[in-house]
Amino acid sequence: MSLATPPTPAPQATPVRIIGKSLLVVVALSASIIAFLTATIMLGAYFPAVPKAGVIGPVIGGQYPFHVALLAGIGAALGCLVWRRGPARWGRALTAVTALSAIAALVIGAVQFAAARDAGTRVSFGQVFSGLGPREDAAPDTTQVYATRDGERLEADVYRAKVSPGGKAPAVVLAHAGGFHTFDKSDLRGTGRWLADHGVTVLAVDYTLATPARPTWDQAPHDLMAALGWAQEHADRYGIDPSRISLGGMSAGGTLAMNTAYRLQNGTLRATDGPTPRPPHSVVGFYPGTDVRGMWEQDVAGTREAAELFTGGTPDDHPERYREVSPTTDLREGLQRTLLVVGDRDRSARPGTVKGFGASLRDKGVDVTVKELPFAEHAFDDVYGSLTSQTSRQILLDFLRTSASR
Repeated sequence: MSLATPPTPAPQATPVRIIGKSLLVVVALSASIIAFLTATIMLGAYFPAVPKAGVIGPVIGGQYPFHVALLAGIGAALGCLVWRRGPARWGRALTAVTALSAIAALVIGAVQFAAARDAGTRVSFGQVFSGLGPREDAAPDTTQVYATRDGERLEADVYRAKVSPGGKAPAVVLAHAGGFHTFDKSDLRGTGRWLADHGVTVLAVDYTLATPARPTWDQAPHDLMAALGWAQEHADRYGIDPSRISLGGMSAGGTLAMNTAYRLQNGTLRATDGPTPRPPHSVVGFYPGTDVRGMWEQDVAGTREAAELFTGGTPDDHPERYREVSPTTDLREGLQRTLLVVGDRDRSARPGTVKGFGASLRDKGVDVTVKELPFAEHAFDDVYGSLTSQTSRQILLDFLRTSASR
């Protein structure tokens, strides 16, 4: 007579098992989220034409490649844990995706580092990881009113370079970004302080901002002209060489700076409330709009709204205003030495457009320098410590120093 073997009882779920499975689910979900985020960022960074991913990828991947690589590395470690303890196939997929994302991010960092070294930048990796905003001591030495428009005080933050007694420093008047209608001079405090620490005095200026009821196509250029004149008049007070004052700006500020500088050089812009200042020594445009009509037609990231606020309407409404405020209108022989800097992923100030503008200047015999930064979107200098920001500051410093020596 054989005895039936009693069935083996099913293992009971113990609290330890329940907690372990719950933790594994959390790890798998965390790894999945990291894999999705980092893969999306890298996809957009390498292929900007991809919808949505191509918007966030160049911004995050271009300014934070090492942060993305670190996050992807954490995701890869979590994926390996899932691989060993949970669904192996899913774990292998998570590990592969995050590892590839980490490698892709490190490649971006390496390419940007090589560009920084080529530009002569002394790269600070401490700033790369910690310098997300301007330095804590990036305050101007003084803030002065340079003009008053309809009761509105227009101010300049002065970052004064240290020079030997009796010495004179080159200077640059910088106009901030913001589509002609937003932001202010405080956005330039990191760049202003850094340039001053390296021998160039900076005047970061506010200008009249456009509103729906107040287009400023005929005011903002006069504001920059007034700021330039103020810098020339107060050169001795701030240790500035009046013959070496440049005019520049970022994005819309670059558009204004180039338009104002070229019109002054061509004699097509004159002050209405005092003497007309001398044209600036050189001109700087960081990711600038070179043709305001083109800004309206492209309609990328608010460029159409900016153009309409600035001019008071569409190109059909005010074709003469669009022509007057576009730097492309004033391309002639004899213009000042010019620096143009743009990111190769810029959607609004497109690199092909900016390089084409530089080629047009060169065809007129103008001494122009065009720098294209890799894996960089519009406003690539927003993150103070990023490799693109460090590189662009060095390029600007070298240009202003070289201009000053000529």
